[in-house]
Amino acid sequence: QVQLVESGGGLVQSGGSLRLSCVAAHSSDYSSYDMSWHRSVSGTKRELVAIISSGNYTDYDDPVKGRFTISRDNVKTSAYLQMNNLKPEDTAVYYCRARDHYQRDFWGQGTQVTVSS
Repeated sequence: QVQLVESGGGLVQSGGSLRLSCVAAHSSDYSSYDMSWHRSVSGTKRELVAIISSGNYTDYDDPVKGRFTISRDNVKTSAYLQMNNLKPEDTAVYYCRARDHYQRDFWGQGTQVTVSS
């Protein structure tokens, strides 16, 4: 069972930056996973923020394009989300997801990001 652990959340002022990390444990084939970041506000449905495929194709939700960058390190079985020019509307719990080639999803526990105005 793949286990994902996120870190890097916190409180930051508007315009600031944070870097989220997601480490995958017990992943025998991490390089084949599609990795993505999602966010949820007050327990609402998790929305896709950014995705990086096993082939390093990336895509972003429109509100974060040009501000967020997703990356991965297959040697460290990790994924990252660099968030720049943060806005109050980016405040949410951010979740890391791994999707394997069987289309099974594994989720982390989430990390809180709070952006003050």
